[in-house]
Amino acid sequence: MQETNTYKEFLINEILRDYDNNSKDPATLEKLALLKNEKSDIPVIFIGAGTCGLGAGAGKTLKTVQQYLNEKNINAKVIESGCIGLCSAEPIMDISLPGFQRISFQHVTEDKVNDVLDHILQLELPENTEILGQFRTEGHKEWENTPYLDEIPFFAPQIRLVLKNCGISNPESIEEYIARGGYKAYIKSIFTYKSLELCDLIEKSGLRGRGGGGFPSGMKWKFAHKENADQKYLICNADEGDPGAFMDRAVIEGDPHRLIEGMAIAAFGIGATKSYVYIRAEYPLAIKRLEKAIAQAKEYGLIGKNIFDSGVDFEIKIKMGAGAFVCGEETALINSIEGKRGMPRPRPPFPTTSGLFGKPTVINNVETLSNVPEIIARGQEWFSSIGTETSKGTKVFALSGKITHTGLVEIPMGTTIRDVLFNIAGGIPNNKEFKAVQIGGPSGGCITPVNLDIPIEYESLIKVGAMMGSGGLVVMDEDTCMVDVAKFFMNFIQRESCGKCIPCREGTKRMLEIMEAITTKPVPGDENSALDRINGIIQLEKLAAVIKDTSLCGLGQTAPNPVLSTLKWFRDEYEKHIFERKCPANVCTGLRTYSIDAEKCTGCTACSRKCPTGAIIGSKKATHYIIEDKCIGCGSCVSTCKFDAISLIES
Repeated sequence: MQETNTYKEFLINEILRDYDNNSKDPATLEKLALLKNEKSDIPVIFIGAGTCGLGAGAGKTLKTVQQYLNEKNINAKVIESGCIGLCSAEPIMDISLPGFQRISFQHVTEDKVNDVLDHILQLELPENTEILGQFRTEGHKEWENTPYLDEIPFFAPQIRLVLKNCGISNPESIEEYIARGGYKAYIKSIFTYKSLELCDLIEKSGLRGRGGGGFPSGMKWKFAHKENADQKYLICNADEGDPGAFMDRAVIEGDPHRLIEGMAIAAFGIGATKSYVYIRAEYPLAIKRLEKAIAQAKEYGLIGKNIFDSGVDFEIKIKMGAGAFVCGEETALINSIEGKRGMPRPRPPFPTTSGLFGKPTVINNVETLSNVPEIIARGQEWFSSIGTETSKGTKVFALSGKITHTGLVEIPMGTTIRDVLFNIAGGIPNNKEFKAVQIGGPSGGCITPVNLDIPIEYESLIKVGAMMGSGGLVVMDEDTCMVDVAKFFMNFIQRESCGKCIPCREGTKRMLEIMEAITTKPVPGDENSALDRINGIIQLEKLAAVIKDTSLCGLGQTAPNPVLSTLKWFRDEYEKHIFERKCPANVCTGLRTYSIDAEKCTGCTACSRKCPTGAIIGSKKATHYIIEDKCIGCGSCVSTCKFDAISLIES
């Protein structure tokens, strides 16, 4: 306990002293290296234990590592880190031996643990395990024939500010965060700047909201700062509801103290003493680590009353959401925190004037706030030197879908879509052709091969019918049906509509009905069904325009975007669905057609018994036939047939 208190005193002094001077004496540097696990007398083993790593089997890897150390009586430290971003390589295990560079291995499932440790503890590289790369630590011996992580294509083009510590440090250690320079920016803020000066600094840095709209953060802070009120609030929006988006979750799981520090600085800037993190209840690991980080920050005096005798107060509460997509919208989120149903409010007044409990409130998302400590530490000029004229800094993107390297990347604004997909993420697997990438989630749009070379910045994306959004990139290849993609997003939006305004509630329902009609076969005997399909495509664009113009909130106003975007770039696919009743990619089950090969069919009746609609007829030991009007294209017959007698007719 005495040693713990000594380290605590040392770290508090480290936060407070010389926040403008990075020079340190050798003894201090050695202590910091120990706390950062860059120097150790025993082996240190890091397991990527974020949600993605655990999903890939990191929990079993961790258990096997601990068993190995116990059985061989090896004294080593085991640390559960967050996600480094390369989710496709999970489970990832790093090993740092005394005096040697930390080395990273990918796809270390439980069956590979013993082989890796047997070799590496003998200073040998295993032959049967994929080496990801080695870190750079001054004064350490390097591993031969092993690339450095910052040289491999996935990491080389990245500038990691928000993801700086993710996958590298221990997310449950405030000591390590402080040793890596954490909380100095906060102390610098409250002792060096007046709150309005801080707002000016953030505005001049060019930081814009990373949650969707891209509104200048410093300007938003100023709006709340100028309001006279006995109480102001800061809310961190961690309600990450977009399909294919997992940036906020990974940041909180991998570096929760960075978010807390960013929130503390922002609260001081706007004059707020109370703050909330509104986070999805579906993120239990992120919540657990955030709760622990808040408790540690309180213990160190970084949260509470009169912080380090500065006169500044700061409190954080966690509010768990119930998974409603609409609560990502600012005013719906406020209603939810207040205990009301999550439904948007008309604006104005804007939250910066009348927000939570009727008080001035600033709402920023996780990524926006996590940028703040770095801006304070390095300066507004440094941050604004990254990116483009109108879009400064970096942007974190979540890569999913038909892409070789799924995961998180943090790239400077201005990087092209092509660079992200093909140079960083490794392109489309299995030699398939790239078709499109959905950017910005349900509110976004498609980027096609024609637009691959546009720079990633707010204005450029809007010009081609897309938007930055929160940063989800869902990649699609030649086997994807774009009509089906649009239907998926429309189904998601319709289900998640709060129902408050008629354009969104009823309009999205009508759009979904049209999408369902053109992706299914016409009803037999219904003379109007073909005409309805043709009229539907005409009405889609008109209906979309009404929804965009008259919906209450931003979510409703952007709801038609996936349909409009796919209509713009893939109208030929819509026409094939409507006029030819065919899905070129054979994805839409309602338009699939199957045939039975009479020579292969043995009449075993397995397919007819499995068919849910009775579309397959035939006598036992006689050739069977498919009644096309009854077939719903589910494919159950194909998977049931043991003789490969049933096949899908290519469109």
